[in-house]
Amino acid sequence: MSESEGKHTADAANAEALNEAPIKPKWNRSPIYNATILGLCSFAAPGLWGAMNSLGAGGAQKPYLVNTGNALTFCLMIISCWFTSGIVKYVGIKGALVIGTIGFAPYSAGLYLNNRYGVEWLVIFGAACCGVSAGIFWAAEAAIAIGYPEPRNRGRMVAYWLSFTRLGQILGGAINLGLNADRSEAGKVSYKVYLIFIALQALGPFVAFLLNKPSQVQRADGKRVDLSILDHPWKEFKATTRTFLKKEFLLLIFWIGQGVYSESVFFTYIALWFSVRARALGSFISGIVAVIAGNLLGVWLDQNQIALKKRARYAYAVIMTLQGGWWIWLTINVTKFKRDGPIYDWSDPGFGAAFGVFVFLVTGFQLNYNFAFFIIGQISNNSQETVRLSALLRGTESAWQGVRSI
Repeated sequence: MSESEGKHTADAANAEALNEAPIKPKWNRSPIYNATILGLCSFAAPGLWGAMNSLGAGGAQKPYLVNTGNALTFCLMIISCWFTSGIVKYVGIKGALVIGTIGFAPYSAGLYLNNRYGVEWLVIFGAACCGVSAGIFWAAEAAIAIGYPEPRNRGRMVAYWLSFTRLGQILGGAINLGLNADRSEAGKVSYKVYLIFIALQALGPFVAFLLNKPSQVQRADGKRVDLSILDHPWKEFKATTRTFLKKEFLLLIFWIGQGVYSESVFFTYIALWFSVRARALGSFISGIVAVIAGNLLGVWLDQNQIALKKRARYAYAVIMTLQGGWWIWLTINVTKFKRDGPIYDWSDPGFGAAFGVFVFLVTGFQLNYNFAFFIIGQISNNSQETVRLSALLRGTESAWQGVRSI
């Protein structure tokens, strides 16, 4: 090696070491700032979408039209998730997040018109708009949540971000509870709830503009964040397909399915057999319990003094054991309810046994979500693969959610 080549190599090594030296990030460039902005976007977009679903049937009296719309949404999300990494090449991960927030408000508008005037077509059209944009949003937010924070803090950051998604559900439940606290019968939710949701969802794209680009993020470990996509979109599509066919991801498909399949089941459950105010209470309480459980899981997954294998296996065992118990409980309840046809209000005998399983299934959904991002973060080998795996995770979730909504 010549002297000039040796000097160049040494300079490159010194520059790399300097770039990865621990630093004190500026508050508006830190991972926690970006997790907060990402969380606010999640609150405004999928959070409020989840809030409406957590009212049971999107707040309608019967779940069938809303379930059809949800099936369309999730089927379109499979496609848009798959192409997200190619979109990121042209607009960047921040641009993808902005685009992804746009389609949620039209769906809420469809629910509003259906609730107030009986209009059905906009529910389906809004669901299509939501499906196209939400797939991009889901894939982008997952990549940001995994790629922006330091690895040692990833569990807590993911839990913190996902808390905002449930915050939408909590707020929606609180608003609806205030408007419908005197309604102890079955029925649909007040149309005023939708007007509030539409206004908040319309703010989503503006909030997304506050996110830092990856090159602007300052991590405490000094390492740069890179979520750029360099390949041509067609090459990226083929690379995403190859990533999907890897053993590590194929083994996750059925596990992802069991984690997300329950959502349509428990939302339909609360729509069919509970009063309006009980549904609102369920939205509110289940969101709070899910946030607490998700953050406790995040703290456990970040206990870096404990071996990674032990943390992962213990978390998996606890989640699966609880999930199995809750499904047995739900099956017993549904078998009884289909025979007796009750409508439970919080003042009725047996309400606790009927209502509790809904709260715990929402909690299980949150725990499975948190753990899924933890796994994706562990099996990703580079920044481009993080974007692809995030898109595949959300696309696979969408496929299962489309099946469950049919």
